[in-house]
Amino acid sequence: MKSMFAHQKPSPDEHAQLLQEIGPLPLKGVAWPKWIKVFACAVLVFIGIQIARTAASPVGQNISPLVAGSIIVCFIGLVVLARYMLVSETSITESGIRQSWLGRREVAWEDIQFAKFIPLVASKRLVCFTTRGRPVVFQAGTKELQIAFARIALVYRRRK
Repeated sequence: MKSMFAHQKPSPDEHAQLLQEIGPLPLKGVAWPKWIKVFACAVLVFIGIQIARTAASPVGQNISPLVAGSIIVCFIGLVVLARYMLVSETSITESGIRQSWLGRREVAWEDIQFAKFIPLVASKRLVCFTTRGRPVVFQAGTKELQIAFARIALVYRRRK
């Protein structure tokens, strides 16, 4: 299947021009916009208050310990995800694209078959389809990263 997609990659000259257009590398920025981080924290505070109010009420005394434990575990999971959203950083380097997250989220330029820029309301994303067949998704929380993602998607668009 590799040979079928080999002709779709940009030429070395196109890739070099892309890196030059992106600007001085590495280009780094936050992965999530500030308003999303604030919203996620506000939702967590609201959920935490609701859990505490329910636990302190007479209804909370009748909840099964197993149910209460699973609610707490889920809440802790949300706190961990929110923490990674707060500190996550995306960087574009000469070797590829990387984002700090729970697991390894990086892709080398030579592994990208094609890329698609998805400008959602909550986050601007770059989906990179790799030679291994699994897509890798990166978020851009700054204007500079969003512009770079759009340029990458244009150069690494699916070609026929």
